[in-house]
Amino acid sequence: MRNFTRTFFLLCMFIDLTIAVAQQQNVKPVRMAVAGIAHGHVGWILGRKNKGDIELVGIFEKDTLLIKRYRSQFGLPAELFYTDLVRMLDVVKPEAALAFGSIADHLKVVQACAPRGIHVMVEKPLAMSLEDATLMQALVQKYHILLLTNYETSWYPTTAKAYQLANDSNLIGPLRKLVFHHGHQGPKEIGVQKEFLDFLTNPHQSGGALTDFGCYGANLVTYFLKGQRPISVTAVLKHYKPAVYPKVEDDATVIVDYADAEAIIQASWNWPFGRKDMEIYGDSGFIITRNNNQYSVRTPAIKEEERIVTDKDIAVYTDPFSYFADVIRGKIKPGGYSPYTLENNLLVVQILQLARQSAKEGKTIFLK
Repeated sequence: MRNFTRTFFLLCMFIDLTIAVAQQQNVKPVRMAVAGIAHGHVGWILGRKNKGDIELVGIFEKDTLLIKRYRSQFGLPAELFYTDLVRMLDVVKPEAALAFGSIADHLKVVQACAPRGIHVMVEKPLAMSLEDATLMQALVQKYHILLLTNYETSWYPTTAKAYQLANDSNLIGPLRKLVFHHGHQGPKEIGVQKEFLDFLTNPHQSGGALTDFGCYGANLVTYFLKGQRPISVTAVLKHYKPAVYPKVEDDATVIVDYADAEAIIQASWNWPFGRKDMEIYGDSGFIITRNNNQYSVRTPAIKEEERIVTDKDIAVYTDPFSYFADVIRGKIKPGGYSPYTLENNLLVVQILQLARQSAKEGKTIFLK
């Protein structure tokens, strides 16, 4: 009798496991649409190899010349493209949309998608203003959709490793100063596409170096300090190349003050070379990331030396679209104030808005 019971138990376990594996294998790819293709990073999704996790079902863009160019570049069929966003959403009925238009268009995409129950991922930053971001938050809460923001640094192994060492392992003690350097020689200087340059340099559609690169530091400090609200924001915006960028700043330095820490955000279209790196200082040591894979650590017990980390060494998604698909399918849940989350990016927009106000008024702005 005991042998029969044990055999029956093992048989049930085998059946349950077989069903679970079958269900896993039969998970349908997430139906995704693209809302706008003016952003220069749109090639990430248009040229993405099929991994079986997402299916590209529609692409919205008003600019027919842009449509023609991308159709030719990526060999995409004409039936994928629509010049009316609402019509595309109603015809192809995607589960999710990727916003690759101007920052100012993010609100419009969420306004169209949320009532239809369509999840949204936007390119950084979340919104042009705190007013827009708050409207987007209200739509998320009303219609129960996901709204994520994609940053390149979110899928850096060095970002995950630095967070692990600074927070999970408490290797360098309480965090005191965080310094962020993000930028390059300038969008025109590095030769971005005309449509991308047009909205990056339009104060009503993006807003210059502060919006373009200041958002990285604001996003990362919010992540590392686990959603702490700043006490104040002080900023200086510079116009070193008015002949090249007549309408927007090309350099920004922002000091964000917290109760027990300080962040210095340096965003520029004037670096001699492109860079995305950060310095994290604690009471007993520091962590410096050089790029996506190189970093160094120094403590009283550790001599500083260059280290390498990859996605094989630490759990991190290196593909934002795979991350989005897994969040939609419930395979993972974004942690509180992690880089993609709405909670984090509402604070990012507020920091950027206060920085612009500080530079305009020439004084420190305190949060209410």
